Amino acid sequence: MASSNFIDHVKFCSRSGKGGAGSVHFRREKHVPKGGPDGGDGGRGGHIILRGNRQLWTLLHLRYKKHVLADDGGPGEGGCRSGAEGKDIILEVPLGTVAKDSETGETIVEILEEGQEIILTPGGRGGQGNFHFKTATNQTPHYAQPGEDGLEHWVLLELKVLADVGLVGFPNAGKSTLLSVMSAAKPEIGDYPFTTLVPNLGVVGYRDSQSFVIADIPGIIEGAAEGKGLGIRFLRHIERNSMLLFMIPADSDDIQKDYDILLGELTKYNPELLDKERLLAITKSDMLDEDLIDEMKKELPKGVPSIFISSVAHYNLDKLKDMLWEKLN
Repeated sequence: MASSNFIDHVKFCSRSGKGGAGSVHFRREKHVPKGGPDGGDGGRGGHIILRGNRQLWTLLHLRYKKHVLADDGGPGEGGCRSGAEGKDIILEVPLGTVAKDSETGETIVEILEEGQEIILTPGGRGGQGNFHFKTATNQTPHYAQPGEDGLEHWVLLELKVLADVGLVGFPNAGKSTLLSVMSAAKPEIGDYPFTTLVPNLGVVGYRDSQSFVIADIPGIIEGAAEGKGLGIRFLRHIERNSMLLFMIPADSDDIQKDYDILLGELTKYNPELLDKERLLAITKSDMLDEDLIDEMKKELPKGVPSIFISSVAHYNLDKLKDMLWEKLN
């Protein structure tokens, strides 16, 4: 899919339906001249509902939907008949979608499961008919409740990609190449920075027909948490990954420094990311001999499991899968 088709945030006006008015009506039949009140209730206004759909991975289908309007509820009728409920509007969204109030930034709902339905904007309640207001001292009430107004607000939908493993590294660290080799995904690959402009997902096959999902996140640079480079636009996709695979090329001038910068940017964006399992892969290791690898191991960051790999030479990729699977399970 072309990168222009990856839409991970949309903004629209969400307006639920107004509740129908209650009815003021009195029972009138041939032999019942004073039958009393029998006005029915108004119908509920239509909701705006979000529903999780695992077949979707982008918000592209909502890109040009600027106003989402639900129907109003119908008025009540005589004979204690309730008005029709307003038709609900159901918006299908990918798993990992977060709905926020666009003015306050407050999170309204999150969709994380297939088929999960959450009311984004509730419809107004229908008004009660005059049947409900009959009392011993007022047996012919000539009034009923009006329906509640629907709600209207501007909503921002943000997608956070759901994956088991998120690839974290600077531009040109070899993330896309690893994804293309370990899965059937075909991300754009080049020898220049920011080849990857949108997250790419790939399913990695493992033993006994098992699998896990890897997400290739656009490269991070120093200052990303403040908006430099591609900024924080894609850092949020890392939040939904079960574990993080840090990738630093073997020809880096200082692997420890690069790791600290990457970790620092994630920490500034969201300190909770430090709670995720981490693994460090030194990429492009086909240019190294065993003696040099042994020397470099002494300089690697402490406290994080590491492995030397080469996507082009398929060096240590099976071992990497084993390490990822063990961490995930």
